[in-house]
Amino acid sequence: MSYLLGIDIGTSGTKTICIAPDGKILSVASATYPCAAPRPLWSEQNPEDWWNAVVKTVREAVSKAGVPASEVKAIGLSGQMHGSVFFDANDAVIRPAILWNDQRTAKECAEIESAVGGRSNLIQMVANPAMTGFTAPKILWLRNNEPENYEKMKSCLLPKDAIRFWLTGEKATEVSDASGTLLLDVKNRRWSQELLDALHLDSSILPRVYESEDVTGKLTPSAAAELGLTTDCVVVGGAGDCAAGAVGNGIVRTGALSTSLGTSGVAFVHSDTVKIDPLGRAHTFCHAVRGAWHMMGVTLSAAGSLQWFRNALCQEFKAQVESAGGDVYDALTSEASAVPTGSDGLFFLPYLSGERTPHADPDARGCFIGLTLAHGRGHMARAVMEGVCYSLRESIDIFRGLNVPISEIRASGGGAKSAFWRQMQADVFNCKTVTLNSEEGPAYGVALLAAVGAGEYSSVQEACDATITRATELEPRAEVVAQYDARFEVYKKLYRSLKDDFKAISALS
Repeated sequence: MSYLLGIDIGTSGTKTICIAPDGKILSVASATYPCAAPRPLWSEQNPEDWWNAVVKTVREAVSKAGVPASEVKAIGLSGQMHGSVFFDANDAVIRPAILWNDQRTAKECAEIESAVGGRSNLIQMVANPAMTGFTAPKILWLRNNEPENYEKMKSCLLPKDAIRFWLTGEKATEVSDASGTLLLDVKNRRWSQELLDALHLDSSILPRVYESEDVTGKLTPSAAAELGLTTDCVVVGGAGDCAAGAVGNGIVRTGALSTSLGTSGVAFVHSDTVKIDPLGRAHTFCHAVRGAWHMMGVTLSAAGSLQWFRNALCQEFKAQVESAGGDVYDALTSEASAVPTGSDGLFFLPYLSGERTPHADPDARGCFIGLTLAHGRGHMARAVMEGVCYSLRESIDIFRGLNVPISEIRASGGGAKSAFWRQMQADVFNCKTVTLNSEEGPAYGVALLAAVGAGEYSSVQEACDATITRATELEPRAEVVAQYDARFEVYKKLYRSLKDDFKAISALS
C-alpha cells in the first residue's frame, strides 16, 4: 500500500501529515521556529530551521501513523509564498531568507514598474502589479543594497523549493508558487524572459518550472536516511500555501470559491481561463490544477480583527467568561447575534495592518464609524465580523465583475468554526456557504497532489472528488441579503472618503 506525506513550511512553523490513498488522515505532526525582524519593516528566517522542522515532523508523522517507511511513496510540498532563499555557487545559503511579509522593497517595486513602462504594462506581462512581498523586488533589493551577496548569488529559490532541493538535489518549482515571484508569464506558465531582460536578470538564477502534480525528483540517499524514508519516495511539485489550501478544499473546478478567515482573510476562486483585473486589485496566478488559473483577494486583518478586539477591549469580559468555564469568542458571538443585521448603523473598517485587496494601501487604518451612545460591546463585535465580510466581498465582486462563475463558498480557517459567522458570509456574499470534512489546509492539499503524482489518481479533480465531502451547508436568506446589499454600498464609500485622511495620519506617526 502507498502512503503519502504533505509538508507545509509556514511562517510560524511546519506541519506534516500522513494520509492513506483514500484521503484518510493517519497522523499530524508540527514544529515551530522563530521569525526575525532585524530592522523595521524587515522579516527574515533561517532556512536551516525549516529543514530541521521538516526532518522532525516527517519522522514523527510516519511514526505516529505506524506505516512502514518503504510504503511512503510520495511527498507534496507547500509553503509560505514569495520568500527568497539565495544560494552561492557551492549551493550554500548566502544570507537569511527574506519573507513574504517583509516590506523593505518599495523602491524596487517602483524600479520594476519603471523598467517596463508602467504598472499597466507589467500587469499585461505577468498578470500582477509589483508588490513589496513578491520575490522579484527582493532580488533587486539584494542587487541594490548587498552587492557582494548579489555577486555571490547563483540561484534563488522559494521556501518550499529550498526544501525540495535538500530533499532531491533538484532546483525546481511549480507554477502556483512561481506565479508569486512576479517573474512568471502567468498566461503561458513559464518564466517571463521579457521581464527578466528588462530587469537585467539572468534566467539561470531561476529553477525549472513544473505543474503541481508532476514528479520533480526522488529523495537522495542522504535525505532519505535523515528522514527515515527510502529513495523510492518521489517529491511532486506541490503548491504555494494558498493554492494548496484550495486543493485541500476542493476548489478545483469552475464555480467553487473558498474563503479562509485566519489572521488574514483570503478569497480564492478557480478559473479555467486566465482572468486578469486590469487595475491589479486582485492577484491572478496559475492554479495547482493543470491548465487552470485562480484569482485571489486578501484582507490583511480578518479573524485577526476579532482577536484584536478581544485583546484590546475585552480583557475584563474575557476573564469573567473564562472564570465561569466559557470561551470568550463564543460569548462575543452570542452578544453579536443578539444585535440586528447591520449593527444598528455601526461600521468597522478592518485595516488594522493596512490593506491588500482591493486597496493596496499600507497607510489604511482600522476604525469604527457611526458609534453612538446606543452601541455596546455586542454591536462592536458584530460590526467587526461584518466589516471582515464586506472586505472579502470586495474581492468577490471583482471576480464576479470579470465573469468568473461562483456557485458555492467553501469556508475554512478559525472564523469558519462559527456557524454565526458562516451564515453572515452566506448572507453578505449571497451564496451558499459550506464546510468540509478536512481542516488540515495546505498540508492536506499537497498530500493529495502527492497521491496524484504517485499514480493513485489520474487527476487532481479525481483525487478531490474521492476524498473531500461537505460537512455543513448554509443558504443565504433573501431578506438579510437585501439588508447587507444596502449597507455594503455605504461600506465601499468609507475608504474613499477616508483615504487622504489615512495618509495624513500615517505622516503624523
